[in-house]
Amino acid sequence: MEYLINGIRGFFMALADSVPGVSGGTIAFILGFYDKFIGSLNGLVYGTKQEKKEAVFFLIKIGIGWAIGMALAALALGNLFQTHIYEVSSLFIGFVILAIPLIIKAEKNSIKGHYINIIFTIVGIAIVALITYFNPIAGEENAVNIAELNIGLGFYIFVAAMVAISAMVLPGISGSTLLLIFGLYIPVMSAIKDILHFNFSSLPAILIFGLGLVAGVILVIKLIKIALEKYRSQTIYLIIGLMIGSLYAIVMGPTTLSVPKEPLSFGTFSIIFFIIGGATILGLEKAKDVLEKKQSN
Repeated sequence: MEYLINGIRGFFMALADSVPGVSGGTIAFILGFYDKFIGSLNGLVYGTKQEKKEAVFFLIKIGIGWAIGMALAALALGNLFQTHIYEVSSLFIGFVILAIPLIIKAEKNSIKGHYINIIFTIVGIAIVALITYFNPIAGEENAVNIAELNIGLGFYIFVAAMVAISAMVLPGISGSTLLLIFGLYIPVMSAIKDILHFNFSSLPAILIFGLGLVAGVILVIKLIKIALEKYRSQTIYLIIGLMIGSLYAIVMGPTTLSVPKEPLSFGTFSIIFFIIGGATILGLEKAKDVLEKKQSN
């Protein structure tokens, strides 16, 4: 069951990472393994030999599900996002809205009595709202042609990947949205799809992108771990703000498609998919409780 649950966790992280407006870090926090995820990344980079070994085993479990989810997103779900973006957006709103009270309950010791830190919640909301507001309308004309790789473009891809992965591990901030701002979301997703179809023309650019992701993790992960350990109350309030702000990002998600659509509205909102999203969170929360009881026994 542990392998299955961790695989499902990684799968949902990948789906979130592939959708502008949602962060894989949000899903990790919602599903209650964010600290473990950050600790494992930190252990892999900075830990002892034993910590590196434990981190590898955990991240492999998450990584298998993530790889499956990202492959599906690139191969099959891309069309789903284009044709049923309002249903997908409603699903993720269900994720976030049902998750926030669960997180508050789980972190009540960090929140209770530290209400002055609500300023960090306001800051978190503002960060995501501003990033989303200033995100340019997507579309093919705003994309960067990564097939025509040169030194300058390679450096640009590397830096953009560093920034995007830093956002992806933070709940609430969408790395995919940042890639849209950099004009790289559509080219990267298309290149991954091409590689899965054995077209390797964009492989050098994707390798540079991957190196940027690794560099970003190395730089940011220690800061996040220190924040969770030494400034947990402020960090939890900030994360709650980032998640609340992500609701606005999700609503605006349809405007970031290759063929932009109107933002999510009451008319296009799907209550059925909202309920499915909420039920999924509650189901995974229950599965997490079962797993923790088994591990304690």
